[in-house]
Amino acid sequence: MTLQLKGKTALITGASRGIGAATAIKLAELGADIVLNYRSKAARAVDVAEKLRAVGAHVLPVQADITSEAETAAMFGQIARLDFLILNASGGMEKDRAEDYALLLNRDAQMRLAQSAAPLMPRGSRIVFVTSHWAHFYGSKPVMPDYEAVAQSKHAGEAALRSYAAELAEKGISLVVVSGDLIEGTITPRLLQRQMPGLIESRRQEAGSLPTVDDFAAAIVDAAVDATLTSGHTVYVGAI
Repeated sequence: MTLQLKGKTALITGASRGIGAATAIKLAELGADIVLNYRSKAARAVDVAEKLRAVGAHVLPVQADITSEAETAAMFGQIARLDFLILNASGGMEKDRAEDYALLLNRDAQMRLAQSAAPLMPRGSRIVFVTSHWAHFYGSKPVMPDYEAVAQSKHAGEAALRSYAAELAEKGISLVVVSGDLIEGTITPRLLQRQMPGLIESRRQEAGSLPTVDDFAAAIVDAAVDATLTSGHTVYVGAI
């Protein structure tokens, strides 16, 4: 195994399960040390941290609700340097949240994370924003009603980060966006399928196949480490 990221550190938000956890493991296997952010799933975060340490990574699990300015500041207070910021955490379909929660999480928190990370990132570092096709193409393609708030807010988050990209470029930090089709085995398609039975199979037939969690995590890692990608580039995973 080539440890091409030895000495590098990556912060992955929402890394206690699913795509975030798979991305953390793949980065660790390349030699990166990991700051593993999670909001509330401590037991899952501990399990992921053990897997990361098993491949030789130094791991800092940090509980922080990224919509909280204080908790976000406390998290960054524990970090000395970052080479990669993977903006994976998102949401907005929760029923027990305030009306503006999706925007707070998918736009405002993403900008706060990027602005907080920038002073810790040397030239050549990269921020990767993880999104969905429904969000990336919001306004030009139809979206299921239950996903509307998520798509709108993540689209706004991507736009905000792209507006910030020029300032990041002055610091030598690049921004790459990774947009995915429905991902096999993730929670969002399962939640949406409750409202539209057959959604996943219908999309699978339309697209030919759907990317897996492993496929998507691999694309995120490639987007983070591929120096040939220019700032602002979008990587598409799955059919468009």
